[in-house]
This record gives sequence, structure tokens and C-alpha cells, in this order.
Amino acid sequence: METPEKQLFGTNGVRGIIGEEMNPELVMKIGMALGTMRKGRIGVGRDTRTSGPALSRAVIAGLLATGCDVVDLGVLPTPAVQYLVREHFDAGAVITASHNPPEYNGVKIIEGDGTEMDDTQTIRLEEHLFAEEFTLAGWEAMGTLSAAPEMIYEYINAVAGYWKDINADGMTIVADPGSGPACESTPQVLTKMGCHVVTINGMMDGTFPGRMPEPSPEGLQPLAELVRQTGAAFGVAHDGDADRAVFVDETGQYLEENEEFALIERFICSDTPGIVVTPVSTSFLAERIAEETGSLVDYTRVGSIYVARRMLALAEEGKTVVFGGEGNGGLILPGHQHCRDGAMTAATMVALLKSSGKKLSELRETLPPHAMLKDKIHTESPQTLLIKAEKAFSGDALDLTDGVRINRQGMWALLRPSGTEPFMRLYVEAETEKEAEAFRDEITTIISP
Repeated sequence: METPEKQLFGTNGVRGIIGEEMNPELVMKIGMALGTMRKGRIGVGRDTRTSGPALSRAVIAGLLATGCDVVDLGVLPTPAVQYLVREHFDAGAVITASHNPPEYNGVKIIEGDGTEMDDTQTIRLEEHLFAEEFTLAGWEAMGTLSAAPEMIYEYINAVAGYWKDINADGMTIVADPGSGPACESTPQVLTKMGCHVVTINGMMDGTFPGRMPEPSPEGLQPLAELVRQTGAAFGVAHDGDADRAVFVDETGQYLEENEEFALIERFICSDTPGIVVTPVSTSFLAERIAEETGSLVDYTRVGSIYVARRMLALAEEGKTVVFGGEGNGGLILPGHQHCRDGAMTAATMVALLKSSGKKLSELRETLPPHAMLKDKIHTESPQTLLIKAEKAFSGDALDLTDGVRINRQGMWALLRPSGTEPFMRLYVEAETEKEAEAFRDEITTIISP
């Protein structure tokens, strides 16, 4: 018997182009399915996209129809919704398409512990949705609706107070929320920590006029220039729902996200060694820093939900889990909450720089040498290529957690099918670019369709 798989939802919720795959009718049914499964008090938030009001009202309508009491949290980052759900609600929903362009929108479902709904429960939700099997309430049991946009300040204070022993007075930071939901929250967090904050793309606007929701080195050139002009310690930018954060250093140089992971990992693990949880697509810098600090790396499938749930499971076993996240700027500090949190990542970078007394450009130079390549191999039969790779590289140390990861001394490669498009992702990392290119060429030559 085949294991059921998600059909509508991806790794981080369901997304689509407005007026095509994504529309209020679908979102209302998602709300009814969620309300059928999770009775009680539900928190709903959204990002700044122009379709947000229509879709948030749709999911609220579906929840109310099943008898749930709904609190509209307004426009706020996804990690803020997750924090507030964990503290006050039985479940939650966020209307967001994260890093996708403005014509997209979607829904993320949050469980009562603040994590995103896992695959098993998501498949159940899809079954309710496709069969239209909803437990609808009668007139006497309809849910109630209230609004509480002020609840975001509880989240802001929690993040700002996490590094309570850090005094950041005199530190200038440039924040680029990208016209998204962190326009107010991240600057307030950093200000409460004592920083002087300068913003760019700091007005909420769902058309994203300054740059696209996905932060890129090219799109962050204005941020880099403002960092240089203001003499800031660093610049920080968020994706469309602010669960990720990426940085430029004081010279305006983009900090590759795996380097960001490694620097913060070193900061955390030097103080408290333990287990670091991350997907198989993360740089070997994670292992190098773990060895340096007396810690261990535990690998998962690609996706923050798998990282978060593995962290929780290890903690329940009594293990010391100190850090986690992905090599894309989505970092998890379990002492705060078990989800990616862009504002907390920015706050932690402040704490790191203040504690070290060094500049960010100096810290990145202390990392081991590495070069990572990312390619796509177009194929209609990804499983065939995976089987071919597993056989061809059977003499190497293989990790089959998610796709095929080939581990060699000083280098590794990962072949993993895209979840949405007909191509295979190929990650290759070595200590030098020449070695990485040679390893990539070896792999593509052997498995080329």
C-alpha cells in the first residue's frame, strides 16, 4: 500500500497565482477543513500582499462556519503569528506566499505548539478539503470574530528581550523589510535593543515596489549602499513573510546564508554545546563549526517543518538541542520558539557582534574555506536519475534522507527532485571552487538523461 502524499500543500503551505490556482473559494474551504479538525480559538494573520484582505476574510469565513472563534491578528510576520498561536490559540492560519512574487498568495497552517502542520495532518486536511467533508455549525453555534492587531507587541517584546544582557547602544543597523509585514516589528525590536535603525523599503506595500520578496544580492544593492553611507554595523533584509533574514556586512558585501548559519551556530554553540539540526542541503560549515564547538549535527529532509519537529523530538528524548534551521537565512533558536524567525535572527546578529567586539566582515573571514554550486538538471523522470546516482556512487558514503547525498572527504553533493517542477536540484560543495566544479561535472556526466 502506497504512503499518501500531499497533493495541494508543499513544504511550506499552499501557494498559487491569484485568480488562477489561488482564490477565495479554495481558501474558505481550507478554513472549513482546518475548523473541522481543530475546534477552538484560532489566530489568523497575513502579509502585505494586495490579495491578503480577500483571502484572510475567506479563511476566517470558513473557520467561523465550523464554529471556531477567530481572532484577526492583522498584518504581521509569520513567526509572530506562530509565537502568538503557541501562547494563546488552538491553531492558526497565515495568508502569505513568503518569497514568491506579488501575484502569488497562499496559506500556512499553524498547530497549537506554534509549528507548521506536519505532513500527516496536512494530508488529513486535504482529504477533508477534496471530499468537502466539513463539520459546519448551526446558527446557534457559529464562531465569533474579534480583532487584536495589538498582540504583535507581545511578540516584539519577547524577541527584543531575548538577549537581555546585550546593550546595543550606539550600533547603527539598516533594516530592509522589503515592504512586507516586518516594516514595524523588526525596526522596533532592534530599537528596543538600543540600536539606531535606518530603514529602506520600510512602508508596507503589497506590490513590493522596491524589490521582490525574495532577497537577492542584486536586489539588496540599495541596502548595501545605505549601509556604507550610514556606517552601519550591518544591513538585514527579510523575505515576504519575515521568517528569514539575510545580511550584508559593514562594507556592503552580501553574507551568503550558509555563512550566516555558521557564524550564528558558532556563537550559540560556543556558549552551550549541543545538537544542531539542519537539512541535508546545508553547507559542511555546519559540521566544521560543530566539531570546533564540541557539538553534533543531526540532518533532516529539506524543509523547516522537518527541522522544527526533529528538534522537538530530540528535546523530548532529553537531548540538548541548541540550534537549528536552514542554509537560506531561516534560523531557529529553540529557546525562543521552534520556527524560523527573521527578527530573532537579526537580534541574534546584534548579540553576536556586540559579544565578539568584531566586525561582521572580520568574523566571516574566520570561517573554513568553502565553495558551493547550485544547478538544475531538467528531467521528466527524477526517480530514474536518483536510482542511477545511487548505483554509480555506491562506493561513496551515501545519505538517502532526502534525495541522494554523496559524501566525500572535503566535499559533498546532493541530488534532490523539485517538489513542484520537472527538474532535479544539484548542490555541490567543496573547499575550493575548482574542486566543486570537477565534482559537479563528474556527477552530471554520469547521470545525464
